[in-house]
Amino acid sequence: MRLSTKSRYGLRALFDMAYHAGTLPAQIKDISRRQNISPRYLEQIFQDLKRGGLLKSRRGPQGGYFLSRKPHEINVHQVVTAAEGEMALVDCVKSGKGCKKECELNNECVTQKIWMEGSKRLNDYLSSVTLKDLCDDAKAMGMEKELDHRFMYFI
Repeated sequence: MRLSTKSRYGLRALFDMAYHAGTLPAQIKDISRRQNISPRYLEQIFQDLKRGGLLKSRRGPQGGYFLSRKPHEINVHQVVTAAEGEMALVDCVKSGKGCKKECELNNECVTQKIWMEGSKRLNDYLSSVTLKDLCDDAKAMGMEKELDHRFMYFI
């Protein structure tokens, strides 16, 4: 199993929003620049993340995208699922349905239990890591926060 750039870039973008913008709206151009992701591709990814209930958007000069929930309420599994769909190590264990009809072993596969348990453990781990955890890791690494100049006022 291999995750596509949709989930990898989606997670990087949501982390970027949580770290640099917090609860304020973030602009695609800023996320794109910081994460080195094409703005057009980011727009496509954000549509999936919006449908997945992880993002909201606001139009206008103070607009942009913002997280639908607080960073500690959004986990990696939710991001991957919104971008990729249901996650399993092999197709025959998705939703616990067992092997597909095309499988010649049709639920008599001795290795199916291994793939089900592996998928469960992976999903449990990804569910245990939140955007806040990633922000804490970035802070511990010494990553500087970039302030959004749209919301800075000088007297």
